[in-house]
Amino acid sequence: MISNIDLQEVHERISSYIHRTPIMTSQYLNGISGAEIYFKCENFQRMGAFKMRGAANAVLNLSEEKRQKGVVTHSSGNFAQALSLAAKSAGVPAYIVMPSSAPEVKKEAVRGYGGEVTECPPTLEEREKAAQKIIDKTGATFIHPSNDLDVIYGQGTAALELMQDQPELDFVITPVGGGGLIAGTALAVHHASENCKTIGAEPFAVDDAYRSLQSGKIEMNETANSVADGLKTMLGDKNFPIILKYVSEIIRVKEPEIIAAMKLIWERMKIVVEPSSAVALAAVLREKEKFKGKKLGIIISGGNVDLQKLPF
Repeated sequence: MISNIDLQEVHERISSYIHRTPIMTSQYLNGISGAEIYFKCENFQRMGAFKMRGAANAVLNLSEEKRQKGVVTHSSGNFAQALSLAAKSAGVPAYIVMPSSAPEVKKEAVRGYGGEVTECPPTLEEREKAAQKIIDKTGATFIHPSNDLDVIYGQGTAALELMQDQPELDFVITPVGGGGLIAGTALAVHHASENCKTIGAEPFAVDDAYRSLQSGKIEMNETANSVADGLKTMLGDKNFPIILKYVSEIIRVKEPEIIAAMKLIWERMKIVVEPSSAVALAAVLREKEKFKGKKLGIIISGGNVDLQKLPF
């Protein structure tokens, strides 16, 4: 599928466009979990989330001709900001389709990073239609937020850094939304260590990845009612085969567990994390027996929180 050299190459390609984020620990959280936890803090990444890595790799991998025509995506959240900033850093035009229901603060952030926002009605069909219109008009290249191999490889560099700094880990745990982060993480872990396993964490309310791993095919969600708003997207045909092959399991957590974990990280580590990021710690606290005495890496996926809408 991909060799360690490839991920190392990806890392070298994007290194001047991203931050090498810190790894933090908390004696208190180690104490209550019974494990040794290393938090890879992608909330300190440029634009506040891991998605900067995948966006940068996708943009930098384009031919000169394609770069001139620009890139397009549809996203209401972090990838919209990531692609805008990555494109701006590389001198590439970025066209971002956002649902009209997206918070004004997110639209402003995208514009601040140089993205040209096109609003559309908040359905996937309308998003895709709007993106296609832009492609027809500008010749821009469509980049999917999570179901694109360049994006997946870019996201894998967070785990690559984590494994370089902490080579003795037993498990690496990430939240699962569209599948880009966990697929990239699983590749990095697989090539960096023979013994370390990749585990996903997901809300019960949107447990499509858990069910997909069970059934062997991509499942959908009937509802999308979770505080972890970044995890409501579904897996894709590029990332799912990687997840199926290299992810050992997915742990589901309840909404109060997500909120409690988010609050713990704020109180004990003094860092801002999104509800989606807290899902991984919630999984560890839910399954303490499994992780007792083990060394864990947790990827804190982002810190872009609407402070007006804190769940605690």
